[in-house]
Amino acid sequence: MPRRLLAIEHTKIRALREQAGLTAQELADRVGVTYRLVVYWEEGRYGPEARNVRRLADALGCATADLTGTPSGTETLADLRYASGLTAEQVASRLRGTPAGRDLFVDAHKIRSLERNRRVSGWNWRKPECTGRLLQQLAALYEVPVRMVMDAWMRTRPSDEPPRLPERERHGPPASVINSWEALNDRQRVYLGEILRDDRMTEAEMWMRRQNHVTVPPARQWRQLPFALDAPIEVVGRTRLQQRLRTAGVHDQGAGATLRSLERLGLIKVARDRVEVPGAGEVDRTLVEITRRGRACARAGLGEPAEVATPAHLLSEWLWGVLLRVASAGPEGLHESELTGKSRFYLAVGYRPKRRAHPSRGFIELRPRMAPGDTHVLEYRWHATPLGQQHIAAYLHVYAEMYPTATSPPL
Repeated sequence: MPRRLLAIEHTKIRALREQAGLTAQELADRVGVTYRLVVYWEEGRYGPEARNVRRLADALGCATADLTGTPSGTETLADLRYASGLTAEQVASRLRGTPAGRDLFVDAHKIRSLERNRRVSGWNWRKPECTGRLLQQLAALYEVPVRMVMDAWMRTRPSDEPPRLPERERHGPPASVINSWEALNDRQRVYLGEILRDDRMTEAEMWMRRQNHVTVPPARQWRQLPFALDAPIEVVGRTRLQQRLRTAGVHDQGAGATLRSLERLGLIKVARDRVEVPGAGEVDRTLVEITRRGRACARAGLGEPAEVATPAHLLSEWLWGVLLRVASAGPEGLHESELTGKSRFYLAVGYRPKRRAHPSRGFIELRPRMAPGDTHVLEYRWHATPLGQQHIAAYLHVYAEMYPTATSPPL
């Protein structure tokens, strides 16, 4: 069941004020209210209205979650509205100026019913495509990502069919990208195309390593592809990229000039480092990394469709795989040590990718496993939250199409 609507924990207001080194009068001046009202807030006699919650958090230098005690990744629709400092009347008024709001005949009563998981009158409220357009407007109004509103919606109204976001229109490559490809000579085109293919192969290798629970270096490292070693070929051999180019009928001579040309055009980045090679000692190495513009240019030149970004409310292939791992563990859960890396900062309740960043999705959580008699905690294990399970059930068929190599959770 959804928890009660957002409420400020009055004891935290005074604690945060003192931590910020402010007097009650100074806080009142910053928020734009009277000294007496601040005292009433701290005593718990009154709670700050929605329009004052955002000002209060800004004055104290904290997030609204610090005032409410709402763990990151558990926000409801009411939480998002309060955090934006808007009343239901203000939200309704602004939504009525949008096509989505007019189609749903939005008013303050309907906004409150939406937040309380009550039935909202109106035939269009039963159409996911209509609520999807409304959800986008709410994200713009609350100044948060669409995924946050989608997650809050599904937490608030778990029995509803999730809103259906409008599909993004697919456009062909921009003229500037096509012109960049046409300006390249044949040799440069072969180089750029082979660098793109090697980048993809490396990306697939990193994905396989994650699937086998092998540590994966940051993308900024593995996307730098070894191009050449400054040592005799008979000693160090050829890199995979060099071999690709030879297979494509391009010899190594002149590679430096070709790489510099592609770098000047902003299609690749070139770097150098030193590595230890058996039989040759420490040698210089040339690394290449394809840029976003270079990737788009190569795809356009090779006649491939433009890469479609992951929809805002869905997970990357990496995070989807992590969620499936946790969900597949069943009632026993996954031992906390089995989930390493940054995934928990994006998926787990109570986490944020960075300080002051938008909260995690709240799809997984750590739960204690108690000793017999509940005398003490034996260990902590990862479990999928109700929202995480909802997300899998609602979008499994979409992910199956997006990431066909991902493993489905057991039924």
